[in-house]
Amino acid sequence: MSLVTTIDLIRHGEPVGGRRYRGQIDDPLSDKGWQQMRNAVADHHPWDQIISSSLSRCSEFAEEVAQRHDLPLQLDERLMEIGFGSWEGRTAEELMENDAETLKNFWSDPVNYRPEGAEALTDFRDRIIAGWNDVLTQHAGKHLLIVGHAGMMRMIIRHVLDMPLERMFRLSVPNAGITRIRIDGEGDTALPQLVFHAGQL
Repeated sequence: MSLVTTIDLIRHGEPVGGRRYRGQIDDPLSDKGWQQMRNAVADHHPWDQIISSSLSRCSEFAEEVAQRHDLPLQLDERLMEIGFGSWEGRTAEELMENDAETLKNFWSDPVNYRPEGAEALTDFRDRIIAGWNDVLTQHAGKHLLIVGHAGMMRMIIRHVLDMPLERMFRLSVPNAGITRIRIDGEGDTALPQLVFHAGQL
């Protein structure tokens, strides 16, 4: 029987300040965001380990679940959201008014078009997948919860499904949405499978 690793990815809830290109700005969860996260997980705790982005909109909820259920918690800076450079803190509506051409180019070809000062999509891929591969190596055979960001989840799903990098933004990831990935086996022979996306436990 091959080793099975199950990983639940959950996106943070709404941060203070609402929807915007937040990137690596460290805004905490709003009251609504906390409620979204608590509703999504409720009292479920099938996990052996929790891993989280180090940004507070992820890590504070991860710490709450870990403490409540006496689960080990690991923070990983590599799982932070992509850096949006000059767009950080701005809404899509603001960008449509002031930088519509760059916004349209980014959504159609994010590899070759990005905001001024933003993290290259290839660099983002490399750090997220490095973190992901370490998780699979260090926690093989476990059931894990990873608390993170829309970009992080898109990149991992894209990697698992072998999607072209430039198409990752076609994946919609709602606040507090949960995605489950199952990996049968280890190393080069491992077979990953997307069990469900943007669902509930």
